[in-house]
Amino acid sequence: MKKIICTVLALIMVLSLSAAAFASGETYKVGICNYVDDASLNQIVDNIQAQLAAIGEEKGVTFDVSYDNCNADVTVMDQIISNFIADGVDLMVGVATPVAMQMQAATEDIPVIFSAVSDPEGAELVESNEHPGANITGTSDFLDTNAVMELIFAENPEADLIGLLYDVGQDSSTTPIAAAKEYLDAKGIAYKEYNGTTVPEVQLAVDSLVADGVDAVFTPSDNTIMTAELSIYEALAEARIPHYTGADSFALNGAFLGYGVDYANLGVETANMIAQVLLDGADPAELPVMTFDNGTATINTDVCEQITGKSFEELEELFAPLCTAVKPIETKESFDDVAE
Repeated sequence: MKKIICTVLALIMVLSLSAAAFASGETYKVGICNYVDDASLNQIVDNIQAQLAAIGEEKGVTFDVSYDNCNADVTVMDQIISNFIADGVDLMVGVATPVAMQMQAATEDIPVIFSAVSDPEGAELVESNEHPGANITGTSDFLDTNAVMELIFAENPEADLIGLLYDVGQDSSTTPIAAAKEYLDAKGIAYKEYNGTTVPEVQLAVDSLVADGVDAVFTPSDNTIMTAELSIYEALAEARIPHYTGADSFALNGAFLGYGVDYANLGVETANMIAQVLLDGADPAELPVMTFDNGTATINTDVCEQITGKSFEELEELFAPLCTAVKPIETKESFDDVAE
Protein backbone atom coordinates (compact mmCIF):
# COMPACT_ATOMS: atom_id res chain seq x y z
CA MET A 1 0.00 0.00 0.00
CA LYS A 2 2.84 2.39 0.88
CA LYS A 3 4.44 1.70 -2.50
CA ILE A 4 1.17 2.47 -4.27
CA ILE A 5 0.74 5.71 -2.33
CA CYS A 6 4.32 6.75 -3.08
CA THR A 7 3.83 5.94 -6.76
CA VAL A 8 0.61 7.99 -6.91
CA LEU A 9 2.26 10.91 -5.12
CA ALA A 10 5.22 10.76 -7.47
CA LEU A 11 2.88 10.71 -10.46
CA ILE A 12 0.99 13.72 -9.11
CA MET A 13 4.26 15.56 -8.60
CA VAL A 14 5.39 14.80 -12.15
CA LEU A 15 2.06 15.96 -13.57
CA SER A 16 2.19 19.15 -11.48
CA LEU A 17 5.70 19.91 -12.61
CA SER A 18 4.71 19.27 -16.22
CA ALA A 19 1.75 21.61 -15.88
CA ALA A 20 3.96 24.27 -14.31
CA ALA A 21 6.49 23.86 -17.08
CA PHE A 22 3.70 24.19 -19.65
CA ALA A 23 2.36 27.29 -17.93
CA SER A 24 5.80 28.83 -17.70
CA GLY A 25 6.14 28.52 -21.46
CA GLU A 26 2.88 30.38 -22.14
CA THR A 27 2.73 33.07 -24.83
CA TYR A 28 0.58 36.17 -24.31
CA LYS A 29 -0.39 38.39 -27.22
CA VAL A 30 -0.34 42.11 -26.40
CA GLY A 31 -1.38 44.89 -28.78
CA ILE A 32 0.00 48.38 -28.13
CA CYS A 33 -1.31 51.43 -29.97
CA ASN A 34 0.44 54.78 -29.53
CA TYR A 35 -1.47 57.98 -30.21
CA VAL A 36 1.27 60.11 -31.74
CA ASP A 37 5.02 60.13 -32.31
CA ASP A 38 6.42 62.27 -29.52
CA ALA A 39 9.25 61.92 -27.01
CA SER A 40 7.10 61.24 -23.92
CA LEU A 41 4.78 58.67 -25.48
CA ASN A 42 7.62 56.93 -27.30
CA GLN A 43 9.50 56.70 -24.01
CA ILE A 44 6.48 55.01 -22.45
CA VAL A 45 6.26 52.44 -25.26
CA ASP A 46 9.99 51.69 -25.14
CA ASN A 47 9.83 51.05 -21.40
CA ILE A 48 6.68 48.93 -21.63
CA GLN A 49 8.39 46.67 -24.14
CA ALA A 50 11.65 46.49 -22.19
CA GLN A 51 9.89 45.70 -18.92
CA LEU A 52 7.68 43.05 -20.52
CA ALA A 53 10.79 41.41 -21.96
CA ALA A 54 12.40 41.41 -18.50
CA ILE A 55 9.27 39.98 -16.85
CA GLY A 56 8.99 37.35 -19.56
CA GLU A 57 12.56 36.22 -19.00
CA GLU A 58 12.06 36.12 -15.24
CA LYS A 59 8.75 34.22 -15.37
CA GLY A 60 9.56 31.97 -18.30
CA VAL A 61 6.76 33.33 -20.47
CA THR A 62 6.66 35.18 -23.79
CA PHE A 63 4.91 38.46 -24.49
CA ASP A 64 4.21 38.58 -28.22
CA VAL A 65 3.87 42.36 -28.66
CA SER A 66 2.27 43.97 -31.71
CA TYR A 67 2.95 47.71 -31.85
CA ASP A 68 1.54 50.46 -34.04
CA ASN A 69 1.17 54.24 -34.03
CA CYS A 70 -1.99 55.87 -35.39
CA ASN A 71 -0.43 59.37 -35.61
CA ALA A 72 -3.61 60.98 -34.25
CA ASP A 73 -5.68 59.62 -37.14
CA VAL A 74 -8.94 58.18 -35.77
CA THR A 75 -9.56 56.04 -38.87
CA VAL A 76 -6.11 54.49 -38.59
CA MET A 77 -6.59 54.06 -34.84
CA ASP A 78 -9.84 52.14 -35.37
CA GLN A 79 -8.16 49.89 -37.94
CA ILE A 80 -5.26 49.14 -35.59
CA ILE A 81 -7.65 48.22 -32.78
CA SER A 82 -9.74 46.07 -35.15
CA ASN A 83 -6.57 44.27 -36.22
CA PHE A 84 -5.65 43.58 -32.60
CA ILE A 85 -9.08 42.10 -31.93
CA ALA A 86 -8.98 40.01 -35.13
CA ASP A 87 -5.55 38.70 -34.14
CA GLY A 88 -6.95 37.51 -30.83
CA VAL A 89 -4.77 39.56 -28.51
CA ASP A 90 -5.01 38.73 -24.82
CA LEU A 91 -4.73 42.39 -23.80
CA MET A 92 -4.61 45.83 -25.45
CA VAL A 93 -2.60 48.85 -24.36
CA GLY A 94 -3.78 52.36 -25.22
CA VAL A 95 -1.12 55.05 -24.93
CA ALA A 96 -2.84 58.43 -24.37
CA THR A 97 -6.50 59.22 -23.75
CA PRO A 98 -7.93 59.07 -27.32
CA VAL A 99 -6.57 55.55 -27.89
CA ALA A 100 -7.80 54.33 -24.51
CA MET A 101 -11.27 55.68 -25.24
CA GLN A 102 -11.44 53.94 -28.63
CA MET A 103 -10.28 50.66 -27.12
CA GLN A 104 -12.87 50.97 -24.36
CA ALA A 105 -15.59 51.47 -26.99
CA ALA A 106 -14.33 48.56 -29.10
CA THR A 107 -14.48 45.75 -26.53
CA GLU A 108 -15.98 44.73 -23.21
CA ASP A 109 -14.17 41.40 -23.11
CA ILE A 110 -10.49 42.04 -23.81
CA PRO A 111 -8.62 43.66 -20.90
CA VAL A 112 -7.36 47.17 -21.68
CA ILE A 113 -4.47 48.87 -19.86
CA PHE A 114 -4.05 52.56 -20.61
CA SER A 115 -1.01 54.76 -20.08
CA ALA A 116 -0.54 58.54 -19.94
CA VAL A 117 -4.24 59.29 -19.39
CA SER A 118 -4.30 62.55 -17.46
CA ASP A 119 -7.87 62.35 -16.13
CA PRO A 120 -9.35 58.83 -16.36
CA GLU A 121 -12.44 59.77 -14.37
CA GLY A 122 -13.08 62.97 -16.33
CA ALA A 123 -12.72 61.07 -19.61
CA GLU A 124 -15.24 58.53 -18.25
CA LEU A 125 -12.82 55.67 -18.83
CA VAL A 126 -13.34 54.45 -15.27
CA GLU A 127 -16.07 54.72 -12.64
CA SER A 128 -13.38 55.86 -10.22
CA ASN A 129 -9.59 55.65 -10.01
CA GLU A 130 -9.89 53.37 -6.98
CA HIS A 131 -12.47 51.02 -8.57
CA PRO A 132 -12.35 51.26 -12.38
CA GLY A 133 -15.41 49.04 -12.69
CA ALA A 134 -14.95 47.42 -16.11
CA ASN A 135 -12.33 45.81 -18.33
CA ILE A 136 -10.03 48.85 -18.25
CA THR A 137 -7.46 50.40 -15.90
CA GLY A 138 -3.94 51.79 -16.20
CA THR A 139 -1.49 54.54 -15.33
CA SER A 140 -2.19 58.26 -15.18
CA ASP A 141 0.07 61.25 -15.77
CA PHE A 142 -2.21 63.57 -13.79
CA LEU A 143 -0.71 67.06 -13.59
CA ASP A 144 -0.67 69.25 -10.48
CA THR A 145 -1.50 72.50 -12.30
CA ASN A 146 -1.26 74.69 -9.21
CA ALA A 147 2.32 73.56 -8.70
CA VAL A 148 3.20 74.74 -12.23
CA MET A 149 1.49 78.07 -11.58
CA GLU A 150 3.59 78.50 -8.42
CA LEU A 151 6.75 78.03 -10.49
CA ILE A 152 5.65 80.71 -12.95
CA PHE A 153 5.22 83.33 -10.25
CA ALA A 154 8.31 82.24 -8.33
CA GLU A 155 10.38 83.08 -11.41
CA ASN A 156 8.43 86.24 -12.29
CA PRO A 157 6.33 87.67 -9.45
CA GLU A 158 5.35 90.61 -11.71
CA ALA A 159 3.76 88.45 -14.43
CA ASP A 160 0.31 89.85 -15.21
CA LEU A 161 -0.68 88.13 -18.49
CA ILE A 162 -0.41 84.37 -18.89
CA GLY A 163 -0.92 82.55 -22.19
CA LEU A 164 -2.73 79.20 -22.14
CA LEU A 165 -1.57 77.23 -25.17
CA TYR A 166 -3.37 73.96 -25.90
CA ASP A 167 -5.51 71.92 -28.29
CA VAL A 168 -9.20 72.18 -27.40
CA GLY A 169 -9.70 68.65 -28.74
CA GLN A 170 -7.25 67.06 -26.32
CA ASP A 171 -9.01 65.56 -23.30
CA SER A 172 -5.71 65.64 -21.42
CA SER A 173 -5.88 69.45 -21.45
CA THR A 174 -9.46 69.99 -20.25
CA THR A 175 -8.98 69.60 -16.50
CA PRO A 176 -5.57 71.31 -16.13
CA ILE A 177 -6.63 74.31 -18.25
CA ALA A 178 -9.74 74.69 -16.09
CA ALA A 179 -7.52 74.46 -13.01
CA ALA A 180 -5.15 77.11 -14.40
CA LYS A 181 -8.04 79.49 -15.04
CA GLU A 182 -9.35 78.94 -11.52
CA TYR A 183 -5.92 79.63 -10.02
CA LEU A 184 -5.37 82.77 -12.09
CA ASP A 185 -8.88 84.07 -11.45
CA ALA A 186 -8.31 83.67 -7.71
CA LYS A 187 -5.08 85.66 -8.00
CA GLY A 188 -6.63 88.32 -10.21
CA ILE A 189 -4.13 87.57 -13.00
CA ALA A 190 -5.20 88.05 -16.63
CA TYR A 191 -4.89 85.21 -19.11
CA LYS A 192 -5.59 84.57 -22.76
CA GLU A 193 -6.18 81.28 -24.56
CA TYR A 194 -4.36 80.22 -27.72
CA ASN A 195 -5.32 77.05 -29.58
CA GLY A 196 -4.12 74.84 -32.39
CA THR A 197 -4.90 71.36 -33.69
CA THR A 198 -1.97 71.05 -36.13
CA VAL A 199 1.66 72.15 -36.08
CA PRO A 200 1.01 75.12 -38.45
CA GLU A 201 -1.93 76.21 -36.30
CA VAL A 202 0.18 76.00 -33.15
CA GLN A 203 2.89 78.09 -34.84
CA LEU A 204 0.30 80.76 -35.67
CA ALA A 205 -0.96 80.66 -32.09
CA VAL A 206 2.58 81.26 -30.85
CA ASP A 207 2.95 84.20 -33.23
CA SER A 208 -0.20 85.65 -31.67
CA LEU A 209 0.88 85.23 -28.08
CA VAL A 210 4.27 86.74 -28.85
CA ALA A 211 2.53 89.72 -30.44
CA ASP A 212 0.28 90.02 -27.38
CA GLY A 213 3.32 90.18 -25.10
CA VAL A 214 2.32 87.47 -22.63
CA ASP A 215 4.69 87.07 -19.68
CA ALA A 216 4.64 83.25 -19.66
CA VAL A 217 2.87 80.37 -21.38
CA PHE A 218 1.33 77.29 -19.78
CA THR A 219 0.65 74.04 -21.64
CA PRO A 220 -0.46 70.82 -19.89
CA SER A 221 0.52 67.35 -21.15
CA ASP A 222 -1.06 68.14 -24.52
CA ASN A 223 0.13 65.83 -27.31
CA THR A 224 -0.62 68.30 -30.10
CA ILE A 225 1.57 71.02 -28.56
CA MET A 226 4.19 68.43 -27.70
CA THR A 227 4.40 67.44 -31.36
CA ALA A 228 4.86 71.11 -32.31
CA GLU A 229 7.39 72.06 -29.62
CA LEU A 230 10.48 71.72 -31.82
CA SER A 231 8.82 74.12 -34.25
CA ILE A 232 7.93 76.83 -31.70
CA TYR A 233 10.58 76.89 -28.98
CA GLU A 234 12.97 79.19 -30.84
CA ALA A 235 10.27 81.83 -31.38
CA LEU A 236 9.43 81.73 -27.67
CA ALA A 237 13.08 81.91 -26.67
CA GLU A 238 13.72 84.89 -28.95
CA ALA A 239 10.72 86.67 -27.42
CA ARG A 240 12.00 85.75 -23.94
CA ILE A 241 8.70 84.07 -23.07
CA PRO A 242 9.11 81.03 -20.78
CA HIS A 243 7.03 78.01 -21.75
CA TYR A 244 5.91 76.01 -18.69
CA THR A 245 4.67 72.57 -19.66
CA GLY A 246 3.29 69.33 -18.25
CA ALA A 247 6.06 66.89 -19.20
CA ASP A 248 9.85 66.73 -19.38
CA SER A 249 9.65 65.87 -23.09
CA PHE A 250 8.60 69.46 -23.83
CA ALA A 251 11.80 70.69 -22.17
CA LEU A 252 13.74 68.09 -24.15
CA ASN A 253 12.30 69.63 -27.32
CA GLY A 254 13.17 73.20 -26.33
CA ALA A 255 10.54 74.44 -23.87
CA PHE A 256 11.85 76.39 -20.89
CA LEU A 257 10.46 73.97 -18.29
CA GLY A 258 8.66 70.65 -18.07
CA TYR A 259 7.00 69.59 -14.84
CA GLY A 260 5.45 66.22 -14.24
CA VAL A 261 5.84 62.48 -13.98
CA ASP A 262 8.78 60.30 -14.97
CA TYR A 263 7.49 58.84 -18.26
CA ALA A 264 10.10 56.08 -18.30
CA ASN A 265 8.79 54.90 -14.93
CA LEU A 266 5.23 55.30 -16.22
CA GLY A 267 6.06 52.78 -18.94
CA VAL A 268 7.61 50.34 -16.47
CA GLU A 269 4.60 50.47 -14.17
CA THR A 270 2.23 50.06 -17.12
CA ALA A 271 4.06 46.85 -18.02
CA ASN A 272 3.83 45.68 -14.41
CA MET A 273 0.06 46.18 -14.55
CA ILE A 274 -0.09 44.18 -17.78
CA ALA A 275 1.70 41.34 -15.99
CA GLN A 276 -0.67 41.58 -13.02
CA VAL A 277 -3.63 41.04 -15.33
CA LEU A 278 -2.15 38.36 -17.61
CA LEU A 279 0.03 36.42 -15.20
CA ASP A 280 -1.59 36.96 -11.81
CA GLY A 281 -5.21 37.06 -12.93
CA ALA A 282 -5.89 40.55 -11.59
CA ASP A 283 -9.29 41.98 -12.59
CA PRO A 284 -8.96 45.41 -14.28
CA ALA A 285 -12.31 46.38 -12.75
CA GLU A 286 -10.75 46.17 -9.28
CA LEU A 287 -7.16 47.16 -10.10
CA PRO A 288 -6.79 50.84 -9.10
CA VAL A 289 -5.49 53.40 -11.58
CA MET A 290 -1.89 54.20 -10.71
CA THR A 291 -0.90 57.84 -10.20
CA PHE A 292 2.52 59.32 -9.50
CA ASP A 293 4.36 62.13 -7.78
CA ASN A 294 4.43 65.19 -10.04
CA GLY A 295 7.30 66.90 -8.28
CA THR A 296 10.13 66.99 -10.85
CA ALA A 297 10.93 70.16 -12.81
CA THR A 298 13.14 69.78 -15.88
CA ILE A 299 14.79 72.95 -17.18
CA ASN A 300 16.21 73.37 -20.67
CA THR A 301 19.73 74.71 -20.18
CA ASP A 302 20.05 75.82 -23.80
CA VAL A 303 17.34 78.47 -23.45
CA CYS A 304 16.86 79.22 -19.75
CA GLU A 305 19.39 82.05 -19.46
CA GLN A 306 18.31 83.59 -22.78
CA ILE A 307 14.69 83.64 -21.61
CA THR A 308 14.98 84.56 -17.93
CA GLY A 309 18.46 86.00 -17.53
CA LYS A 310 19.10 83.34 -14.87
CA SER A 311 21.47 80.39 -15.01
CA PHE A 312 20.31 76.85 -14.36
CA GLU A 313 21.97 76.97 -10.93
CA GLU A 314 20.01 80.12 -10.01
CA LEU A 315 16.75 78.59 -11.19
CA GLU A 316 17.49 75.34 -9.40
CA GLU A 317 17.91 77.23 -6.13
CA LEU A 318 14.75 79.24 -6.81
CA PHE A 319 12.55 76.25 -7.65
CA ALA A 320 14.01 73.71 -5.17
CA PRO A 321 11.55 74.51 -2.34
CA LEU A 322 8.65 73.94 -4.75
CA CYS A 323 9.79 70.65 -6.31
CA THR A 324 10.92 67.17 -5.39
CA ALA A 325 13.79 67.65 -7.85
CA VAL A 326 15.07 70.13 -10.43
CA LYS A 327 16.93 68.63 -13.39
CA PRO A 328 18.77 70.05 -16.41
CA ILE A 329 18.28 68.91 -19.99
CA GLU A 330 19.59 70.00 -23.40
CA THR A 331 17.52 70.35 -26.56
CA LYS A 332 17.23 67.04 -28.43
CA GLU A 333 14.63 65.41 -30.64
CA SER A 334 14.20 62.29 -28.51
CA PHE A 335 15.38 60.74 -25.27
CA ASP A 336 17.38 58.24 -27.34
CA ASP A 337 19.56 61.17 -28.43
CA VAL A 338 20.21 62.04 -24.79
CA ALA A 339 21.35 58.49 -24.10
CA GLU A 340 23.77 58.73 -26.97
